[in-house]
Amino acid sequence: MREQTLYRAPTYDIEAVQPLRDELVAVGFEELRTAQDVDRVFAETTGTVFVMINSVCGCAAGSARPGVALALQHTVIPDRLVTVFAGMEHDAVDRVRALHAGYPPSSPSMVLFKDGTVVAMVERRMIEGKSPEQLASDLGQLFARYCSRPGPSIPASQFAKLQFAKVCGSSIPSY
Repeated sequence: MREQTLYRAPTYDIEAVQPLRDELVAVGFEELRTAQDVDRVFAETTGTVFVMINSVCGCAAGSARPGVALALQHTVIPDRLVTVFAGMEHDAVDRVRALHAGYPPSSPSMVLFKDGTVVAMVERRMIEGKSPEQLASDLGQLFARYCSRPGPSIPASQFAKLQFAKVCGSSIPSY
């Protein structure tokens, strides 16, 4: 029997969160919008997959997205970079969370998989209060330990032109 899910509308205004999505795409992330997208990535990828569960919260804007972008300037990075957006594509987020069962739901958060197995989980509580530089350092250590793809994800000259939104989730309209 085919799995059937009910459509769950996005929580936030689609246009309002687009700049928050674009920040990750600009540094090499692929957006996953469905559970099938998540399944496809894990079926076709060997090596490391780094998943960021993006969010509208303040620590996503202040630390997580800029910190991840900075970490991807390191000399070693994950093989594949993918992102899902909490509160937007519910089924894709649920599928990623099922892949790291045992950890509580957290957004923003980051999960590093190696050959389909969780090797590192960075929960919101581990992001809050850190500067982008501190988070980038922590992620860089994880990448050095588990990854082998040469970095950076984008040229330094392109990275230098990036600007990150400093938007608190309370200013993004909900549906």
